[in-house]
Amino acid sequence: MPRLFAAMPEITSGGSFPPSALTLSPLVQALVTQMEGPELRQLIAQKFNLDLAHAPSMLTIRGRTREKDGRIHTDSLAKRVTILLYLNPAGETWQKQEGCLRLLRGPHDIEDYAKEVQPVDGTLLIFPNGPTTWHGHRQFVGQRYTIQLNYMTQDARARSELRRHQISAIAKKFSLPGAAL
Repeated sequence: MPRLFAAMPEITSGGSFPPSALTLSPLVQALVTQMEGPELRQLIAQKFNLDLAHAPSMLTIRGRTREKDGRIHTDSLAKRVTILLYLNPAGETWQKQEGCLRLLRGPHDIEDYAKEVQPVDGTLLIFPNGPTTWHGHRQFVGQRYTIQLNYMTQDARARSELRRHQISAIAKKFSLPGAAL
């Protein structure tokens, strides 16, 4: 894991970046390729009894969280499944529970959680999306690497989100220092 942590791209601003907007090391590119491959898709489809064979996917990388990140939310209904791979070394930062994702019982209280997940050491969290899959984290500002993969619906809402994501990727290529051009 230390090699992977060290190989993550430098991301100096908040937000989600598609791999095409970043300069990825061969190690990180291989991981992205593996995550986007058919084996993980099949395992998730079997685990949650979903047909994901033709589901569009969207993969992004985050490297920093901002004050506004982590607020209680559910994912867009255009996302059928959310996969989060956390790539941060364990340490004191996460023991304070700031930045640790909480799977919540409802939309109103970040302290009312069923499970808390430290974003460390390659922890992989997968959950099907729905109107009651509330999650968030206590405020944390700083470095926090996550690779997020979503399998999407095939409706107009998903197409719109994927299109917005593609446009955002182009804009981010030009705004990120050291970005892939």
